[in-house]
Amino acid sequence: MRKILVLCSFWLCVATLGAQNAERKLYSVAFYNLENLFDTVHDAGKNDNEFLPDGSYRWTVKKYESKLQNLSKVLGSLSRDLVPEGPAFIGVAEVENSRVLEDLVKQPAISNYEFVHYEGPDRRGIDCALLYDPKQFSVTHSKLVLSTPFEGDTVHLTRGFLIVDGQLAGERVCVIVNHWPSRGAKSPVRVHAARQVKALKDSLMRSDKKLKLIVMGDMNDDPMDESMEVLGARKYPKQVKKGEFYNPWWVTLEDKGVGTLLYRGKWNLFDQIVISKPLLKAKKGLRYTHNEVFIRDYLIQQDGKYKGAPLRTHGGGAWLNGYSDHLPTIIYLKK
Repeated sequence: MRKILVLCSFWLCVATLGAQNAERKLYSVAFYNLENLFDTVHDAGKNDNEFLPDGSYRWTVKKYESKLQNLSKVLGSLSRDLVPEGPAFIGVAEVENSRVLEDLVKQPAISNYEFVHYEGPDRRGIDCALLYDPKQFSVTHSKLVLSTPFEGDTVHLTRGFLIVDGQLAGERVCVIVNHWPSRGAKSPVRVHAARQVKALKDSLMRSDKKLKLIVMGDMNDDPMDESMEVLGARKYPKQVKKGEFYNPWWVTLEDKGVGTLLYRGKWNLFDQIVISKPLLKAKKGLRYTHNEVFIRDYLIQQDGKYKGAPLRTHGGGAWLNGYSDHLPTIIYLKK
């Protein structure tokens, strides 16, 4: 009888610890601007001539395959120290088409990922996409919402807004992946993009007030800039009101001096992941815990003119065989 009681106590402890671990399970989601992931084939109607074998970058199969290997090394390492499975999903920017995504997810380091992608109208042919691990995140619905021009400006038209709805850890989670107009455009153009995303957010949250919504992307603006203010992304959790977002990257850049791209010796943090209030202050289920700019020595130029900057694919007209001019960003969620 005593042996039975001891065994029962033992298995009760194991079950309790198992339940606690399940309750404390950590998940991650990420964003990465892949910097010109082009194949070597011309896409009709797209200005991709630079990335052809006879183009200015002399973009050969060898260089393309090296780019795929380099990117998969990064993507396959994101959050693995804390989340062995890797991110549930990863928003990406600057992908040319579905072919490059198919080639990317064939790389052994990220062969567990599938992707969502729609061909957009960008003149250069670069789009946003979402890589996702179907064992962690199941896609239920997706669509691309095309942007509208700002005051008729079709030159600086932003890429479409990719909306993907799905289930993560048994809960509905929705993500909008963005790539707003470059700094070649003036601030009002990005503010216009922010207003469009805010309208999408408002529509989604009218139908589900407790929606756990993530907006991520290369905003081409810093967390404290006007576009992010218009979006309703706040610096501190206590500032977040109903229908607004928490932006943890504001503290990361302004208070810690950490960014995702370096320009003229100054760090910017354009690659942001902001979260809706239900994900920030959830009393049960998935809840935000912390964020991270993914920085590793191999991602940083160690010498030369661009020392200290992200090690990119090309620099000064030369092939550097690097990764991207941006660093990835990650947020962590606890169930």
